Amino acid sequence: MKLRKWQSECVEKALKYYSEGIKNFLALATPGAGKTIMGSELAKQLFEQDMIDLVFCFAPSRIVAYDFSQSLEQTIKARFDGLIGSKGNSKTYQGMQYLDESFWDLFKSHRVFVIFDEIHHCAGTNIDNANSWGKPIIEKIKYGAEYTIALTGTPWRSDASPVALSQYCDATRKIKCDYVYGLKEAIHDKVCRVPQFIAIDNDNITLTENDETQHFKSFASLLMESGLPYSKVVQNEIVVEQMLIKANSQLDRLRIVNRVSAGLIVASSISHAWKIHDILRKVLDEDALVVTSDEDKPSETIRQFRKGNDKWVISVG
Repeated sequence: MKLRKWQSECVEKALKYYSEGIKNFLALATPGAGKTIMGSELAKQLFEQDMIDLVFCFAPSRIVAYDFSQSLEQTIKARFDGLIGSKGNSKTYQGMQYLDESFWDLFKSHRVFVIFDEIHHCAGTNIDNANSWGKPIIEKIKYGAEYTIALTGTPWRSDASPVALSQYCDATRKIKCDYVYGLKEAIHDKVCRVPQFIAIDNDNITLTENDETQHFKSFASLLMESGLPYSKVVQNEIVVEQMLIKANSQLDRLRIVNRVSAGLIVASSISHAWKIHDILRKVLDEDALVVTSDEDKPSETIRQFRKGNDKWVISVG
C-alpha cells in the first residue's frame, strides 16, 4: 500500500529517533488520517531492520484493537493473534490489568515494540498521578519495551491530568508532540474539509406539560427557561424525523456527486439507536447499519459498512 506523505514522514522520523536512542515517540494525527496504517508500516520497517522481535498494540476498545491486528497482519504478512508463532497481538487498555507475569516476561526476553492508540485515555507521569490505564504503562512498559509509539488525535485530557509517556513544555505546560499532522495540514492536503456545524432550530416551539402550554422562540430558550433536559429534545420523535428528513435529502444530493458518500448518526443510547433506525425505515423507507456493544460482531459490521454502499450507520456516543 502506498503511504501518504505524512505517514512516510512520521515513520522516517520515528526510526530516526529510535536510532538515536530515544525509545518513546508521540505522534499527533487528526482523526481519520490513517494512524493505524502508519503504525503498522513502522512496525514492518522495524522488523525488516531487525530492531524488534514482537509487536503489541493497546487500544481503548476491542473494535480498534481488532482493526490494528488486521492491519498489522496485512502489512507484515504474519499472524497477530497472540498464539504460538505469531508476531504479537492487540489488546484493550481495560485488559491490561488481567495480563499475568508470563506476558510481561516477554518484555525481558524479547525486543518488544508497543503501539498505543489514543494514548490520551491513559494518564500519569508516575504511579501517584496515574489512572488505572496509565499505571501498567509506567510500571511495565515505559522501561520494559524496546520502543513505543503513542498515537492520538486529541493530545489532552479534560481533567487536565498529564498524558502517559508524554513530555510537556516547562513554560506553557503544553504537550510536546514528536510529529504533528493536524486538521490544518489535512485541509491543506485536501483530504479533509473545513468542518461545518449547522444548527437546526425552530422559532415556534410549543411545550405542553400538565395542561400548561408554553411557547419558545428557539431550542436554546426552551432548554434554558423550561428546565426540559436536552435528552428529551434529541429523543423526541418529531425532532428526530425532521433532522433525518433534512439529513437524508442532503446525503442524496452528495451521492449524486459521490455514490459512496454516507452518513453517521450518533444516538444517545442503544435503545435510542434502534428508535432512530425504526424512524428511518418508517418515515424515509431507508435502512441503516446499527453498531453497538450489544451486537455480536460490531467490528464486522463496521468493515461491512466501509466496503459496502450503505447510506447510513448508527452508533452510540
